[in-house]
Amino acid sequence: MPERILPLDMLRCGDQADVTEVYGEPGLIGRMAELGLRVGSRLRVLCSGSPCLLQIGDSRLSLRTETAFQVLVRPVEG
Repeated sequence: MPERILPLDMLRCGDQADVTEVYGEPGLIGRMAELGLRVGSRLRVLCSGSPCLLQIGDSRLSLRTETAFQVLVRPVEG
C-alpha cells in the first residue's frame, strides 16, 4: 500500500501526522523549524480550518491556510 502524503490543511481535528516536507521561502522554512515544525516532527491537529491550531510536542502553533498548504504530512494512526 503506498504511503499517503498530503498537505497539512487536509487533516481534521484530532488527526496526527509526521511532517515529510516544508516548502516555501528559506526564511519561512527556518522560522517553522524554530517553532518545531520540521521534517520528522509529529503533530496533532487541535482545530482545523483557517487558522488551524496544531500541537507539536508541548507547544501549540496556529497556521493560516496558505502556510498549512506548504507543509506535507504523512497521517499516522493513534
